[in-house]
Parts: sequence; C-alpha cells; structure tokens
Amino acid sequence: MNTIDIHPHIISNDEKRYPPAPLFGKRSDWSQERPSTVESLIAAMDAAGVAKAAVVHSSTTYGFDNSYVVEGCNQYPNRLVAVGSVDMLDDNVCAVVRAWADKGLAGLRIFTGGSTKDFDPSELDDARSFKAWDLLGELGLPICIQTGAIGLPQVAMLAKKFPKVKIILDHLGRPEIADGAPYANAQSLFDLAPLENIYMKLTPRIFGDVKKEKASADTFFPRVVEAFGAKRMAWGSNFPTSPGSLSDILATAQAGLACLGDEDRAWVFGKTAQQLYPTLA
Repeated sequence: MNTIDIHPHIISNDEKRYPPAPLFGKRSDWSQERPSTVESLIAAMDAAGVAKAAVVHSSTTYGFDNSYVVEGCNQYPNRLVAVGSVDMLDDNVCAVVRAWADKGLAGLRIFTGGSTKDFDPSELDDARSFKAWDLLGELGLPICIQTGAIGLPQVAMLAKKFPKVKIILDHLGRPEIADGAPYANAQSLFDLAPLENIYMKLTPRIFGDVKKEKASADTFFPRVVEAFGAKRMAWGSNFPTSPGSLSDILATAQAGLACLGDEDRAWVFGKTAQQLYPTLA
C-alpha cells in the first residue's frame, strides 16, 4: 500500500526568509515548540513508510503567505503537493488563487478557527467568497475547511451551491461521539452524507475521541464508512501539530481502522488522496 498523508504541516527555520505573520495575530504553540521543516517531514515520511503527502499550510504561522509550503513542496515534486490559504473575501481573490496555482498550489484550506481562535463560520456563507468558489470548480482545486459542528450548515450550503468543488472536512468536522453508537450527537455530520462532493479527513483527533466514554473505533468508523463510503475518506497525520512521531501517528490510525476491510483501508490510506490531489497518483 502506498500510504499518503493529506494533513502534515511544515515550518521553516529561516524566519528572515519566511517571517511569521499568524492569522488572527496569535501564533500557534505547536509551530514554535515542535516545528518541522520540509526536510524533516521527508525524513519522518521515510521513517514511517509514507510515500507522499499533501502538505497543509500553517495559517497560524504564516497567515495567507503560502511561500514556504509552495517552495518547500516544489523541492520534492514526486512526493509532495502544497495546500495553501488565501483571503477568500479579498476583492482580488481570484487573481491571488490563480497566481498561487501557477506556482504549484494543488488545493486550498479555509481556517475558521482552532487552536488560536474560536470557530467563526461567518466567512463560509459570505457572498464575497463565491467568486473564488466558482474559480475552484473551474480549476479543479479541492478545498479543506477547518470548522466544528457550528459550521456544518454552511459547509452543506457550499457543497450544494458549488457541486464541482471537492470539500474536505478537516478533523472530520470535530463530531461529538462520546455518546457512543449510534452516535446521535454526531447526526449533523452524518446529514452531510448525501452531498457527494464532501470528503472526510481522519486525523489524530478522531482516533483519540473513539477511545473516550462510550465511543469505540469498532462502532464509529464502520458507521462513517456506511454513511460516506471509504472513497470519501482520507487519512491525515496532523504532524507535527499532534504530538508523537509520524510513525506513531500512522500506527495509531492503522490500529483504529483495523475494523475495516482491506479495500476500505486502501482508500483511506491512499486512493482517496489520489482522487483529491491527482498529482499524488
């Protein structure tokens, strides 16, 4: 199996060339405490047996400046592609997206909140962003959305309005699953299943949550496969944001998904990523 990771991050050790300018004005702790350069990521991938990766820009380090993720990934074109961030409400957003795409950007990400700010999904249904969404459909660029349950109605609206755009929910949309099977508290997530352009990204957060209270990997992940299908699910390490080596993070994910069949796991750990980012195929 050619394992592909669709959610590692890279941080440069050259702050003069790539100065931090975090989104919302607060830099994430992880990016200072355990940064990983592109060279360190490649070494970690080699050690873990990860073949390729879609590297996600660190908005909490660099804001909307995608220089390092693009230039870093371009050093390893056979193994990495870059996923960046832009100001979706900028009047010139389409020109900005085209310019980054010309430099090699393979997808985008919207960061509505997380480690440095509470979630605010208001950007998602702001009509000023719709021209950028139209362009993503034209260019065939997927987009990741970092939000919680509060933003899922907006995600559903966007999926319906822009059916040509593949939308990837970071961290599986952070569902509440401690209630256990049949996971009634996560119904807003499962309600997205009929929207076939929405994809699920499985990261360490969910592999931790399935070990809490009444939840379990053996009941939750088959439920997600039943709803969305493994062809709409992909693994992301969140390395080095999540603690531990890439090898350990991958091993935890593999153990969590041992309840799935071989073909489903092949999609989650590689084949879905190749559909989202064709240059990784």
